[in-house]
Amino acid sequence: MKQQAKNSGLGCLQLNAPLKPSHRILVYIANKPNMPEYRHCNSVQAMTSGEITAIGLACGNGWRKVFNVYSKLLYALDANDFSFKTLAPTWQTYRDDFLLQQGSATALLFSAPLLLKELSKELSKESQANSHCIHIISGKTYAKTLIDSGLLNVSLIWIDEYFAIDVQKRLIVCPYFDYRQLSNQKIEQLAKLMSGLVNQKTH
Repeated sequence: MKQQAKNSGLGCLQLNAPLKPSHRILVYIANKPNMPEYRHCNSVQAMTSGEITAIGLACGNGWRKVFNVYSKLLYALDANDFSFKTLAPTWQTYRDDFLLQQGSATALLFSAPLLLKELSKELSKESQANSHCIHIISGKTYAKTLIDSGLLNVSLIWIDEYFAIDVQKRLIVCPYFDYRQLSNQKIEQLAKLMSGLVNQKTH
């Protein structure tokens, strides 16, 4: 099956000036918020202030957890490798003021991963120079579905029963973004894997 031509979901692949090094975080999830405005999403749409709260109110606690875990993960990252935590005093403030918004270099995608060359076609020439991305698939079952359907071609190495990685393609499979599945301890483990990708020599 031919890979999808473009990303679709919530967030922004462009970088604000304070963010360095220039690494984008792309999280892939199997479901969409059950709201009319997201049902036919076919591009990456930057979120606005208050939109995360609105989704939580309309779609329930499960979606609140997704956004909370995403923000907590960014705050667990080593500050020497990522600078997300420098933008706000707490992960809650970061979630409300920066996560998935314009220039955040973060995305929550409903489409299958576009890796390496495919992704660079979507980025402007100005941002291609530092277009390194870390791809995170939320949920082992979703990763298996993508692989079985031909939408994802990776060589995964399973670190344990929860995490798998393809270093060459800068992709990690982790538990679903939920407090019970991706606990604080597992968030710390995921953050270390992400730092490992940043410090890995890539071609």
